[in-house]
Amino acid sequence: MNLTLLSTLVAVIDRGSFAAAAPEIGCTPSAVSLQMKQLEAWFGRPLFDRSARTVRPTPFALEAASVARDVGSRVEALRTRSTITVSGRVRLGAIATVQSGALPQALRTLRDRHPALDVEVVLDDSDALLVALKAGRIDVAVLVRPSAGGSTRLAWHDLAKQPFVLLTPPGVEATTPTELLRRYTLIRYDTALTGGRIAAQYVRRVCPQARFAMEVRSIDAIVAMVAAGLGVSIVPQPRRALLEAHGVREVALGRSGPTRQIAAVRRRADIDSRNLNAAVAALASAYA
Repeated sequence: MNLTLLSTLVAVIDRGSFAAAAPEIGCTPSAVSLQMKQLEAWFGRPLFDRSARTVRPTPFALEAASVARDVGSRVEALRTRSTITVSGRVRLGAIATVQSGALPQALRTLRDRHPALDVEVVLDDSDALLVALKAGRIDVAVLVRPSAGGSTRLAWHDLAKQPFVLLTPPGVEATTPTELLRRYTLIRYDTALTGGRIAAQYVRRVCPQARFAMEVRSIDAIVAMVAAGLGVSIVPQPRRALLEAHGVREVALGRSGPTRQIAAVRRRADIDSRNLNAAVAALASAYA
């Protein structure tokens, strides 16, 4: 018997339906249903009561899922036992804003925990990293998760939700974000980047008449330009040390303000890779 069928059974029971389990295991609800029919044929008895509008697991299905969980946890314990060395190479893609934030800490954690693991860092924007990941040029990436259109061939691990803020030069009087955007020239975060497009959508919503003088790719450069009095900007919340070094003020955008989801992503086919699990765990600890 294919053990994947038992994993699918556990997902269906945990999620409550075939449709809810489908995204977790990376297939369609009809494929989940087919797998459950195959498992029923193997056991020779029904696993679900299909007489109602929603399928319900039988007592035998609940028992089988309990056994499957126990087997899965035992196998995972064998796989991750500390005597197993994590070694080889991981090609890790990262966006620019992670380079001076969580990435150094994650790399240090990987070096300390797994000294035999070599990490090659590839720096690019989120869109390019997704293309590289799908093409097999990198193994895992930390980037801005797209709001829609994520491939079922990819496995995501959310790391942090970052709010966008409005940056103003030192000495600017506190007022609303809309008023500040009307009053000052906008230094626009590069709209070729996912974060830049999120910021641009917010500006169009709250102040469509905003004037912008330039479009800049680097958040560090934007902070320096705002500090020089060249305008205001909407960006993902920068590091506190960076703002304090330049004396730039940060204005919260409130509950209606945009956010971006930073996530680690890899190919679903590599979900059991010890090397990639180690990389994702190090990234998660850096954001904890």
